[in-house]
Amino acid sequence: MRVLSSLVSSLFLSGAAIVSAASSWSFEDATVSISTKGAGVGGGSKDKLNPSTPLAKSVSLGAGDTLKLVLTNVDGKTAKRPHQAFLTLTDPTTGLEESFVLSVKESGKGKVDLSQKDLPHQFLTSSKPLAASIVIGSFGSSAPYKSKVFDLQVSRDPNVPLTIPEAPLRYAAVPEIHHIFRSDPKSPPKIITLVFAAAVIGALPVLLGVWMSLGANANHLSKALGDAPVSHALFYGSILAMEGIFFMYYTSWNLFQTLPAAGVVGFFAFLSGSRALTEVQERRLAGLR
Repeated sequence: MRVLSSLVSSLFLSGAAIVSAASSWSFEDATVSISTKGAGVGGGSKDKLNPSTPLAKSVSLGAGDTLKLVLTNVDGKTAKRPHQAFLTLTDPTTGLEESFVLSVKESGKGKVDLSQKDLPHQFLTSSKPLAASIVIGSFGSSAPYKSKVFDLQVSRDPNVPLTIPEAPLRYAAVPEIHHIFRSDPKSPPKIITLVFAAAVIGALPVLLGVWMSLGANANHLSKALGDAPVSHALFYGSILAMEGIFFMYYTSWNLFQTLPAAGVVGFFAFLSGSRALTEVQERRLAGLR
């Protein structure tokens, strides 16, 4: 009796293992319907789908139609929510595929809606019906489901132009780029330079005349040079040197040659000018100016 009980238990376990191993995903209560815009209640078509046999006739999707697929996902005989559930459309000519995710509830019921605006533009110009397959899969040992369930014939409105998106950017070798740099700036014509130089030189006598009329005293030159000869010489020399730097920049030097030289001359002009102005102030305080 004990041996018979053990044998019966083993048979039950083996049968359960076989049933578990044979479990697979599928669907039931599936329908595909086409609703036409403006057709009202009852317009369009509705067909039931079989998980083992494709629909005998093609489903036509017009320009203003909406396809609605409704089904219940089952694992074996139990309605469940799978990890993935898709409606996959395949172009038999090019092999192009596009999958549309089903919205699935915890009860296993799922649905998906699509229209022509949801399809790639390659599907809208396909000459043959698209193969519509359902793909269901999840974690665990249950075998996934993938099978063709119907053919979809896309009927595009010939009066509406087809919008084809631009090709995606592809990174590849491009032609060699030859840079053309702008030529260095040139000085103005010599005649313009001579005209402005003559105008500056001609203004010097006028400047000296105005200077004398304002009470300039040239007799103090010897005393100024005697009290601070180095400071006055360096100050006036730095002024002339700065003018020479500007001339060189105008004729041949660039900015990187001009700035260091101007910085050095400016430093000496600041030091010598401070000492020269101190000497001038001393003469003013002494009442000589």
